[in-house]
Amino acid sequence: MTATPVPPISEPDPSALICPGDRVGLCAGCQRRTHRYGSGGSSLCQWCMDPVQERWGTAVRFVSTRP
Repeated sequence: MTATPVPPISEPDPSALICPGDRVGLCAGCQRRTHRYGSGGSSLCQWCMDPVQERWGTAVRFVSTRP
């Protein structure tokens, strides 16, 4: 599989370009702007999520640890 080149941090994740501005936040891994909040949001951008999914599978999800 050929790895997709990672653009500079100054460029937002494509998901940030299609979601409302109030749902955009910074990636927990690289601090790139990404769709972080609300339905469909993730704490990692697609470039930080790719290695996680390679290791753990595509079913990996985030679980809230709030009480």
